[in-house]
Amino acid sequence: MDGEVPWQFDAEPVEGPAEPFSGGQLAVFEAELTDGLDRLGGSGDWDGPVEPVEWRTLTATEAEDQWRALDEFVTWLRTTYGLPPTVVPPLWHRHPELVEELSALHTHRLACYEQGSSGSGPLAWHADFADARERLREWVATCGTRLDRDRPTRATSWPGEPAVTPAEEKPIIDRQADFAAFVAADLDSRRATRAAAARTTRAPGQRRGV
Repeated sequence: MDGEVPWQFDAEPVEGPAEPFSGGQLAVFEAELTDGLDRLGGSGDWDGPVEPVEWRTLTATEAEDQWRALDEFVTWLRTTYGLPPTVVPPLWHRHPELVEELSALHTHRLACYEQGSSGSGPLAWHADFADARERLREWVATCGTRLDRDRPTRATSWPGEPAVTPAEEKPIIDRQADFAAFVAADLDSRRATRAAAARTTRAPGQRRGV
């Protein structure tokens, strides 16, 4: 049967317990996260080194920075090129396959437009952008997310795997609020995963079974 595709989180251990966002903290986080986002003119400029983003292994701190930059880039991309929701839907952030493609487009553009890059870099990026649009269109059609409604990406259970009941689609009320809530939950999950790994890590020199 079809089931929801799980998001992967970092399992690198760190010290200290996870502290999830409270209701009040989420409101503050949403205001901070969306301050200046969803505006024209920003293309997701990045101050750090231009390199591929491995979303599965990011820490909470790294992920927050990457989410901010990627959201700004996606907003710039869809408004600059007039992309319809069949290519970039409002809740792209809830679909790992779309996040990976858009993130790759982001870092690729940064590399092509970086100072000192080849003068033909922008043309190469636009050629790859054309290919990426076709992949995005296919994935959006497959996962079923739309302008006003969304459902989790479905994956087919192979023989022997537990069947998962497909999640129902839900209406999209406020894209910006959903993005902030999603990112807050993502950061909480990364912190929790790292904290759990830290608790299960054996102390140096401890023998197995002790």
